[in-house]
Amino acid sequence: MEQMKQYVAKKHSFVCKKSQQFITEGAPLQGLYFICSGKVKTVKTGINGREQIVRLTKNGDTIGFRGFGTSKRYLIGAYALEDTVLCNFSNETMMEILQHIPEFTYALMLFYAEELNKSENNIRKIAHMNVRERVIDLLLYIHRKFGQIDGLIDIELSRKEIADFAGTTEEQAIRILSSLKKEALIKTEGKRVGILRVGELRSEIIEHKYF
Repeated sequence: MEQMKQYVAKKHSFVCKKSQQFITEGAPLQGLYFICSGKVKTVKTGINGREQIVRLTKNGDTIGFRGFGTSKRYLIGAYALEDTVLCNFSNETMMEILQHIPEFTYALMLFYAEELNKSENNIRKIAHMNVRERVIDLLLYIHRKFGQIDGLIDIELSRKEIADFAGTTEEQAIRILSSLKKEALIKTEGKRVGILRVGELRSEIIEHKYF
């Protein structure tokens, strides 16, 4: 779209190194981020200051969109999981796009609706799934989102990050991964996990109907 080109030219691109934070939770809104290449985790601070991973993102995904409500502050923090190229559109540019390009505004509205649906599902998961089921759900999610290369899911997550996403302790996450390994459902190489039997893992959580 010709009209969009003038706004795309205003983007600011930069590289974020592995483990570097580029959004601080509660900080004033500094526009919207898009991932050009790489992977990012978004987090929220929970009870006792513990970080909960709320989203894992990759090329083409958007970060920081929830701040565009009434708060004008970022409701999440964000860290690069690997060296990541990001582009940022300032608050002013975003407001211009939203006011002048209805197709973009409509697409963003649909995106918000989908993200709200995912958030509601995640709340239900925490309430209804036991810890093993939540770890399995996470493994199937990253398998779907990032795919497998040479039998290993194409994302590197520490055991703590797996625990933070599944809403459990690192010790419990390690214990469950060890059990799944013994049952020959998964394999591990360093921080990487490979799923060996997708069907059997799916069958364990199929009653929750979250696929």
